[in-house]
Amino acid sequence: MAILDDNRLFPIEPSVRAQARALYDGVRDLPIISPHGHTDPRWFAENASFANPSALFVTPDHYVFRMLHSQGVSLDALGVPRADGTVSDVDPRDVWQLFASHYHLLRGTPSRLWLDHAFASVFDVQERLSASNAGAIYEQIDAALQTDAFRPRALFERFNIEAISTTESAIDDLKWHRMIRDSGWSGRVITAYRPDAVIDPEFAGFADNVALMGQMAGEDTGTWTGYLAAHRNRREYFKSFGATSTDHGHPTARTEDLPQDVAATLFDKALQGTCTAQEADAFRGHMLTEMARMSLDDGLVLQIHPGSFRNHSDHVLAGFGRDKGYDIPTRTDYVRALKPLLDAVGHRADLTVILFTLDESAYARELAPLAGVYPCLRLGPPWWFHDSPEGMMRFRQMTTETAGFYNTVGFNDDTRAFCSIPARHDVARRVDCAFLANLIATGRLDADEAPELAHDLAYGLAKRAYRL
Repeated sequence: MAILDDNRLFPIEPSVRAQARALYDGVRDLPIISPHGHTDPRWFAENASFANPSALFVTPDHYVFRMLHSQGVSLDALGVPRADGTVSDVDPRDVWQLFASHYHLLRGTPSRLWLDHAFASVFDVQERLSASNAGAIYEQIDAALQTDAFRPRALFERFNIEAISTTESAIDDLKWHRMIRDSGWSGRVITAYRPDAVIDPEFAGFADNVALMGQMAGEDTGTWTGYLAAHRNRREYFKSFGATSTDHGHPTARTEDLPQDVAATLFDKALQGTCTAQEADAFRGHMLTEMARMSLDDGLVLQIHPGSFRNHSDHVLAGFGRDKGYDIPTRTDYVRALKPLLDAVGHRADLTVILFTLDESAYARELAPLAGVYPCLRLGPPWWFHDSPEGMMRFRQMTTETAGFYNTVGFNDDTRAFCSIPARHDVARRVDCAFLANLIATGRLDADEAPELAHDLAYGLAKRAYRL
């Protein structure tokens, strides 16, 4: 039994389906631009074989293990590393069997689409994973992983990835990126500057992180001017390893444009650990505007990922650390929150600020109208909970009429699971082609315009927006 339907995600009406299929056939094999993700640069630096199927598909992918965990499966039983780096003594075959026994929990989810696509197209698995065939499928995938054709660099080339960006903290030494560069391999793996640890006064170890950034940059980060200079230094360092963007995962979309003396006072309080919650939010907001001004100087694209109550479970955060599936969407105000930044730099066409959201109610009401008029703004695609066929279609439906297509940035695969990258892009290309086919069928788009638009949505917009 084939586990992939060739016409998945296409419209049901035959003539519209045929139009969608024709558009998709024109873009399905385009190179992948992966401008924002969380794959590990160490994979490409060392080019070592992936350890086993569980390490490839289960333990790094919070989209997968959070669903099993929601039904009472412990993270230790799934081999998820603890906060101190230790891993429970569990056989990866047992992890796989547990995963397979709970595979039904993923029915109807985007994770199921991604996994089935990876199993079938990458490893030639032609049966739906279940408890009864888990062992055989594990052995099939494991045998493949022991061959050179399934090492990270070989898969990178097989997936037709033109460029992929990882995401590193401002205080990362980028040693893996240096190893990639020094190896002479031609694959384009670049970094992105993620300064949350040295911008958010509520981030664990903020003062120590700022001091470390100062040491790495050769600047006195005990002073406001030295702190800003250290950011400029680190941004240039990241650019030397290919960075074209910064990324900011703040709790809110708040921005501020404070007088420099006020900002300096907040910074001093942040270092001393005496900021109130409101002062910490104000400082984060001001730093977004500072980052935007720095982007005018160095050309880095600024990404804002607000509206997530990150690490909602104190218990899981203490035991297993950050990014374990407990980032929960919150209501987000963009119109008022972004005004200080937009008043300062919003009309600069030489600046690109990409907005993301986990609050879908903001698409039509706030984000599309903002991106449809401010020259600096672009809309990022759905991510996290809304990185799904339905979420992608809702995004197009709620933003296109106001912002158009060209104030969006194509598709980003926000993933930690390497083999899901082509699967995610395939889903996005199918959904976009289905949307275009419906526009043609209802007289809102000329058929001769659609192929160029499909190409831009799959490839061109992301490449241009991220300056790749």
